[in-house]
Amino acid sequence: MKHFFKDLREICGIYLGAMGKWLGVALVTGALCGALGSAFHIGVEYATQLRGAHAWLLYLLPLLGLAIVGLYKLLGMEGHSTNDIIEEVHSGSGVSLKLLPAIFFATLLTHLGGGSVGREGAALQMGGTIGYQTGRLLRLDDKDMRTTTSIGMAAFFSALFGTPMAATVFAMEITSVGSIYYVEMFSCLVAALTAYGVSLFFSVEATSFAVAAPPLTTGMLLRVALLSALCALVSVLFCETIHFAEKKASRLVKNPWLRVVAGGAAIVALTLLLGTTDYNGAGMPVIVRAVERGEAAPEAFALKLAFTAISLAAGFKGGEVVPSFFVGATFGCVVGPLLGVPAGFAAAIGLTAVFCGAVNCPLASTFLALELFGSGGMLYFALACALSFILSGYSGIYSSQRIIYDKLKAQFINVNTNSYRPGGR
Repeated sequence: MKHFFKDLREICGIYLGAMGKWLGVALVTGALCGALGSAFHIGVEYATQLRGAHAWLLYLLPLLGLAIVGLYKLLGMEGHSTNDIIEEVHSGSGVSLKLLPAIFFATLLTHLGGGSVGREGAALQMGGTIGYQTGRLLRLDDKDMRTTTSIGMAAFFSALFGTPMAATVFAMEITSVGSIYYVEMFSCLVAALTAYGVSLFFSVEATSFAVAAPPLTTGMLLRVALLSALCALVSVLFCETIHFAEKKASRLVKNPWLRVVAGGAAIVALTLLLGTTDYNGAGMPVIVRAVERGEAAPEAFALKLAFTAISLAAGFKGGEVVPSFFVGATFGCVVGPLLGVPAGFAAAIGLTAVFCGAVNCPLASTFLALELFGSGGMLYFALACALSFILSGYSGIYSSQRIIYDKLKAQFINVNTNSYRPGGR
């Protein structure tokens, strides 16, 4: 009995020590990410409002692009992206603190000039950097440093979107598809909740939409399944177009200064040609119209994809997730009614399914849908994510993401996205 209590004390000490360590890391990281994430959100919103009030800022996009290239060169961050954050979790390659100011100010400049980007790419990079640097400051070992990087990603994502559950699972799921380190859930969730609380303190509103889900019927499930399958194909088109544009742009115009000027000029010209700024910036008003009012132009998803591909290929900074929201919502809004799905709800399904196919995160995408649209359509969203995950194949917006298990057969493959085809080709 004496040995039993001794062992019990030792075990309790080990568990309490580990819990205390991760609680402390999560609270510190969550608070830092919440504060910086709130500042970033407010900055992006202000830049967007400023551009809306002063249309001439669009013409500065090529010059702002030069400033972005110069900033990255000055800080020695050329070529760094969200893929570096994911790679840190895989291999412990490290993340430079210089990435933090680089992506922060570059994204603000991109939104100020009307580049067609989101903000979550910056969120993952800044959150991962803060998490990694927090681990360094606390002198954690290599394995723990990888976890702190995931904690930072969860916290910053939560601060920006106000979706702590989706942010938690997304940070756990994004690096290795098919393999989740569940122990991270406690620390990622605490960090996400802390960051969310800080963002509310700074009056950052959580992203949410008002949409009614249709009654659960067999017929509607079949219609949603068909729409989700089409959205999976759109997600593949989304990823492949962005990667193709980036590769082609870097080959055709090797000089990054000339490339960003050419890309900025192309965005300005397209905006003037179309006579609308719907495709500049993140495009949240268009997403809201599609989901809450069931309104979207038939060509909207294709135009947003083109604007985003040009912006990112040129060297402007931001992210691909909100553009994927735009593409999915507008596509679903237009195609859904043709299949018998209400336009607004079809937009919500499209947003969820295209996002899921682009990031290969079915659980996080399901939670995201529940936090954005409510639990009324839970089974529809789960079905959409399950189908989109399988049918989107092995493409993705993050090339350093690893797919651990084959999507078509229970076999270990451990390959990077965009580098594998069924049968191992």
